[in-house]
Amino acid sequence: MAYSGKYTPKNLKKYNGDASGVVYRSHWEKLCFLWCDRNPSIKSWSSEEVVVPYFWDIDKKYHRYFIDLKITFNNGKTILVEIKPAKETEPPKNANKSKRYISEAMTYVKNMNKWEAANIYAKDRGWEFQIWTENTLKSMGIMKEQKGKLKPLKPLKPYRKKPKK
Repeated sequence: MAYSGKYTPKNLKKYNGDASGVVYRSHWEKLCFLWCDRNPSIKSWSSEEVVVPYFWDIDKKYHRYFIDLKITFNNGKTILVEIKPAKETEPPKNANKSKRYISEAMTYVKNMNKWEAANIYAKDRGWEFQIWTENTLKSMGIMKEQKGKLKPLKPLKPYRKKPKK
């Protein structure tokens, strides 16, 4: 399976935005799109349709943050969701001055700046901002663990009555 590509929503009435331009940038995003598309408790959803300005502490400039998901449930609750590996939600370890450490530290600072702005943006609108990691996807049933690795849940095939003979 590709890690990025175009996703075509099956339930077009639920997608809030340009359904012809939905792109997943990770396998996890694709699984979340499928989950949103199929979930009967979701009224509407969109991907990268909400743009939040944020100030990056490293370059001291404003940038635009495209939120992975906006989900509105049938009960009226709306959440903004960022899908990230758990390791990117924590400060990097082994504080040495290697290129890898510096890159991870800059990514961490950028993520913190983006998520702070997204949290404020969501609260201003009466919404909630959430970060979904592989642990979240597993606990929600979007993914399951097999042999220590997270795997997508296989969707059930539709029930078909056998033709009468």
